[in-house]
Amino acid sequence: MHLENTCEVGNSTVLFTCSSGCVAIHAQPWSHGSISTLIMRTDYETITLETLAEHVLLLTLDRPERANAMNTQMGLDLRQVFLDLYVDIEDFRCVVVTGRGAKVFCAGGDLKDRDGMTDQQWQSQHAIFEQMVRGMRECPIPVIGAINGAAYGGGCEFALSCDFLYAAEHARFALTEITLGIMPGAGGTMNLPHAVGERRAREIIYTGQPFSAHDALQWGLVNKVCATDSLLEEVIATASRISASAPISVRQAKKSMAVATQVDRHIGYMFELEAYNRMVPTEDRVEGVRAFNEKRKPQFKGR
Repeated sequence: MHLENTCEVGNSTVLFTCSSGCVAIHAQPWSHGSISTLIMRTDYETITLETLAEHVLLLTLDRPERANAMNTQMGLDLRQVFLDLYVDIEDFRCVVVTGRGAKVFCAGGDLKDRDGMTDQQWQSQHAIFEQMVRGMRECPIPVIGAINGAAYGGGCEFALSCDFLYAAEHARFALTEITLGIMPGAGGTMNLPHAVGERRAREIIYTGQPFSAHDALQWGLVNKVCATDSLLEEVIATASRISASAPISVRQAKKSMAVATQVDRHIGYMFELEAYNRMVPTEDRVEGVRAFNEKRKPQFKGR
């Protein structure tokens, strides 16, 4: 088997907001192309992008009047965000995803929007969601879910595509697709067994029965259950801790773990060593060791 691994070296960037509602990123040319200036849009219709901590991008699903359900436009908006991050992560080192409001993270696909769709219209919309899921899975930086309420159907699948999850104590989860005459189609049958085990996943998917945040914690779906009013604060704190680490190291570790879950142990270790050896010539590796010996906090530059 032939495996390739690439290492993106971060750029020095300057961030400013322009009058058109966009954030302009001026970056030095990078090894994957000749792009020197990229625009991270902030004028999306169904999501909101904010920076609440250094190097941390907060992405909020923002259709509270429809329980943050995913319509075609939200699929397009999310697909574009993760495409932009894949092309250039700019100055971001971690993404936090949450939903607008106190009751719902995401209710899944917007069934009112889908009512009356032809087969072709349904499949065309789902193709957008498929591209969104692939973009999220290939995001080079960690994506943490802050599950602030119900995550049902496609909303639960979207949460499962995150690297890991923290949930509010009142959050509930369900994969309800089978009760609607369909089945999970946004990675649910793949990601759920990895999180909770095959037999538990079969029960969850076959029954469509909702379960609590505490059940999700016990089964391994979420990493931590938080008080509702402290959820975002705790997730941002974890994201900031990740962002304080050497960014190339975090990205390479994410790549290595993604491969390790899909291949045998021998190939997984080969890939890990390839990823590891990409760290040796970086400035951050030198800085990390030097800072340890000088008993100070390292200043990682992503180089």
